[in-house]
Amino acid sequence: MERRRLIAGVAAGAALVLGLAGCAGTRAGDPGAQQPAGGDNKGALIGVAMPTKTSERWIDDGNNVKAKLEELGYQVDLQYANDKVPDQQQQIESMLNKGAKVLIVASIDGTALSQQLAAAAEDGVKVIAYDRLINGTPNVDYYVTFDNNKVGVQQGTSLLQGLGILDAEGKDTGQTDKKTIELFAGSPDDNNAHFFFDGAMSVIQPYIDKGILTVGSGQTEFSQVAIQQWKQETAQARMETILNGFYAKGGKKLDGVLAPYDGLSRGILNATKAAAIPNPIVTGQDAEKPSDKLIMEGVQYSTIFKDTRLLGDTAATMVDDLLNGREPKTNDTKTYDNKVKIVPTYLHDTHIVTKENLIKVVVESGYYTKEEVESGQ
Repeated sequence: MERRRLIAGVAAGAALVLGLAGCAGTRAGDPGAQQPAGGDNKGALIGVAMPTKTSERWIDDGNNVKAKLEELGYQVDLQYANDKVPDQQQQIESMLNKGAKVLIVASIDGTALSQQLAAAAEDGVKVIAYDRLINGTPNVDYYVTFDNNKVGVQQGTSLLQGLGILDAEGKDTGQTDKKTIELFAGSPDDNNAHFFFDGAMSVIQPYIDKGILTVGSGQTEFSQVAIQQWKQETAQARMETILNGFYAKGGKKLDGVLAPYDGLSRGILNATKAAAIPNPIVTGQDAEKPSDKLIMEGVQYSTIFKDTRLLGDTAATMVDDLLNGREPKTNDTKTYDNKVKIVPTYLHDTHIVTKENLIKVVVESGYYTKEEVESGQ
């Protein structure tokens, strides 16, 4: 890793001492540098590493975090890695070289940042995992997210509600009509994808066991239904393959699809539309504007609304606490095990959104305008 502290090692002994002294003010972990007291961090640089701009939610997240940190008086280095792990690794290294005092990281691959975070810890830089838990390293200090298992439960519940198996309160309606569904999951390298799928299956599996639900393709394992990097086109291709392989002869009617993210939902619906299949019940997540429009039009059934403004506020508040000698607030210190440690976590709540409550939840909260929802842009 090219880092100034290592590059300086090529200089002669006297020059090395001078070089380190010159860097002491910008690198918290440099030899001989003192950790600044709470009042010494005004205007500090904060590194914010986001995974991609291919999803509008990550653009919103980055903007929200940056705005809140700047409101608190910090400088922000916001970077997007375009779903490329090496890019994110390099971006984090660059943030450290610039003297970032805290890192906020929404990882692409939750197991691929150990070296970079070890460097951060060496420099005394705290790390906040943002919405995606970073696994396999002790150098994650806090985690801000939504209750991801609950998100999955809500997705499974909304699918069953759309199929008439559960009522609006989530109670069994006693329906005995058999329904055929398909299952999709998120990217295998995203820790959250497992929480979403497990949560959803906790409410769906009992109805598969009862024979009320049948998975037409027979593909029910996470490894069979996961979509690498949450790509819409990959989900569309898988749905097309399933329709051609298991539904083309007209022997089965597709009633519903568990989709864990709006981008995947739109790919799935593109495939069903091309196959002239009447709109199945399709779930989603993130309340993205194009999917909000589809929900208003009765094409996509539901999504899960996650107010990322709250997530950004919490991450920024954690930074401010850390740099001012305060202990950040958490509300879960038992659940999120990254295979090395339990990471102290702050969880925010989420909401099932359908056509009936979309305006109230998404528009009246100020998250999007009615015009944005109606236009899908």
